Amino acid sequence: MTKEKIFCANCKNCTVIRQHESEPDKYVLRVKCQLRKWVKRSGEEKLYKYFTVARRIMDECEDYVESGELFPYIKNLRKELPIKDEIYSTKEQ
Repeated sequence: MTKEKIFCANCKNCTVIRQHESEPDKYVLRVKCQLRKWVKRSGEEKLYKYFTVARRIMDECEDYVESGELFPYIKNLRKELPIKDEIYSTKEQ
């Protein structure tokens, strides 16, 4: 029996956050696990770039909570995500 891989982007614990850059009014989008399942060897929480989240896969996760149908969602996510970091501004334009 083969277990399917878990796409973190399809988990309810996968959250998009703002990470501020050097200027306080500029930020980029990052993705994190609300349950801190992504940690570096140092113990620090790992954040992933927003545009790479569709590739984040785990072999197993006891806290995985599926958000919806996997393959239409992941296919659309890969198609719609930007291909590099986009810098956003909190200033009104």
